[in-house]
Amino acid sequence: MDSIVNIALLIAQSIIMFSLGIGLEVKDFKRVLERKKVVGIALIAQVLVLPVLAYLTVHLFSFPPMYAAGLMILSFCPGGVTSNIISKMAKGDVALSVSLTAVTSILAFVSVPFLVALSVTHFLGDALTEYSFSKIALVTFLITTTPVSLGVLFRHFKTSAALRIERGLERLAYVLWSIIVIGAFASAWETVEANFGKIGPGLLFLPIVMTCLGLLIGRMSHLSRTESKTLAIEASIQNSPMALTLAVLISGVSSALPDLALPAAVYSLTMYAVAFPSVLLLRRWGDGPKANPAPAYELDG
Repeated sequence: MDSIVNIALLIAQSIIMFSLGIGLEVKDFKRVLERKKVVGIALIAQVLVLPVLAYLTVHLFSFPPMYAAGLMILSFCPGGVTSNIISKMAKGDVALSVSLTAVTSILAFVSVPFLVALSVTHFLGDALTEYSFSKIALVTFLITTTPVSLGVLFRHFKTSAALRIERGLERLAYVLWSIIVIGAFASAWETVEANFGKIGPGLLFLPIVMTCLGLLIGRMSHLSRTESKTLAIEASIQNSPMALTLAVLISGVSSALPDLALPAAVYSLTMYAVAFPSVLLLRRWGDGPKANPAPAYELDG
């Protein structure tokens, strides 16, 4: 039964990431080269500042080792398609959001396995014997880099077909995302309820501070208001289904939500509890029509 659940998680997460790839075009990657400074600053915030803040959070709020490792795993998982939608809702720089999603999803194969293995070893030592670096690398490749790359290639070579299925695939991705998160809560509601007091404050603290830091880093780096709020959203929204999938596979337990996956499950709620009020506050905080010369990018919906 455990193997069936593991396979289902892999398939669901792969479909989510394939739907992300379908929505990407080659120009989204080219735009990275055209906007090196903006993308570089945003990547530093998402790939470096967020994990450092997560590390500080687990110590500041005295997370037990298993939950500390789980939060670090989450901090390494790039935002995904959800951050693109939230950026659009906040009237952010959606072109920047999409480009960041494209880059971090492809680079995940390089960064995630090493950092996850390092964190698990640091916080848990030999407490977990099921995982291996090669297993994490293979899973990351299967659920991020491969499906995203296939989606981009499909969009490039079969554009008309990709456009026909894009909307339906996006909706399927959100359904699968919901099933993964709701299923995680349903399988361990008592555990979530019993431990929320231990990790809930920290999992609210992280997205709040990261949102503020994103805005601050953007403005101190002389980015526009629109770019700065996009950076804040990208840096605080993480791919919780990916983190849940990795945690379940590393733990070797799928009949119930493993403790290693609990921070990702709770963060899937707390990050939106912070993101949606932020959207309301930031929607009108933007630039004049000439302040941001980047090409416009529209998402269907």
